[in-house]
Amino acid sequence: MKKITLLGSTGSIGCSTLDVVENNPDRFRIVALVAGENTELLLKQIEKFRPKVVAVKSKEAALKLRTALTAKNRVKILYDVEGMREAAAHPSADIVVSAISGSAGLIPTLAAIEAGKDIALANKETMVLAGEIVTQKALKKRIKIIPVDSEHSAIFQCLEGSRRENLRRIILTASGGPFLNFTARQLQQVTLQQTLRHPKWKMGKKITIDSASMMNKGLEIIEAKWLFDMDMQAIDVLIHPQSIVHSMVEFVDGAFLAQMGVPDMKIPIAYALTYPERIAGNSAPLNLAKEKTLEFYPPDARKFPCLDIARQAGIDGGTAPAVLNAADEIAVEAFMRKTVRFVDIPVIIEKVLKEHKTIKKPTLEDILDADRWARLKTHTIIERMTH
Repeated sequence: MKKITLLGSTGSIGCSTLDVVENNPDRFRIVALVAGENTELLLKQIEKFRPKVVAVKSKEAALKLRTALTAKNRVKILYDVEGMREAAAHPSADIVVSAISGSAGLIPTLAAIEAGKDIALANKETMVLAGEIVTQKALKKRIKIIPVDSEHSAIFQCLEGSRRENLRRIILTASGGPFLNFTARQLQQVTLQQTLRHPKWKMGKKITIDSASMMNKGLEIIEAKWLFDMDMQAIDVLIHPQSIVHSMVEFVDGAFLAQMGVPDMKIPIAYALTYPERIAGNSAPLNLAKEKTLEFYPPDARKFPCLDIARQAGIDGGTAPAVLNAADEIAVEAFMRKTVRFVDIPVIIEKVLKEHKTIKKPTLEDILDADRWARLKTHTIIERMTH
């Protein structure tokens, strides 16, 4: 029986993780849940999975839970960053699923690593902000970081049993999002509703918008650099509208390996939880005869500049990726409020990066300071643009 702490239980990855747990009650048990403000859904999860500990974002959310829970639900309720850290480091957990959205996932994930927990990593921002710190701590604690993102899980699976010195290149695939065939002029007019209609994946709003702008793929390049110890220039992206090939590797002899499957996050989640084993029955099987055609295209950097902006931030390194991520989070929030246009997102991010003085070898505090600075700067730039 593997005991799990789930960070981000009310998000899309969190809910899919709980589906895997529910379908395999003989294999998994939830010991701690960490969520934001969605107490209504969290209450249902507490009643179903009976964790020992729950942590939420605010004191107000914690009070709501305490009021709603009955005496039979004997669960310790924590809140704020310190509460999330305590839950992430819960002593009885064997593995921690890191699925909190955005930069908020960094501190609890680091707390889990410090506590010696293996990590099933679905929070790419942890690696984007502090990849070097995270990988060094994981090495020191001798714990495994197993990727959950479908692309990085695919690379992880393709590299099993292979010598890293034989690896020439990583190719991350991207669906192209809802605007793959839009012209630059059409992109000027896209709405929030259009942006949230992803053709293949059902995800949270922020990641869906990042997928549409291809910033998500840019963040994944930086994540892949740290997960697989690769040079940024050896990580490429191909548009693959069918979302069947989840990513590929190329070896020095010209051989390629690709990992394929239906677009269902329960597959990489289950693999991360059971690695190196596999369990049956997580999704419908892939029918290649039905698919018939698998297409691959290079991304259009002129229409989707976020990809190159992110790659350059990854090459610059240091605090630049933290600034990139923070600026993107605030710009996307502004787009969701309809304060800025979709095409303004990369413009805003680039302006923030140009005003940042990168610290090349940052401490964790330097990274958190850069994150705070970038958020304030992004708000200022948006204010200038809209008034």
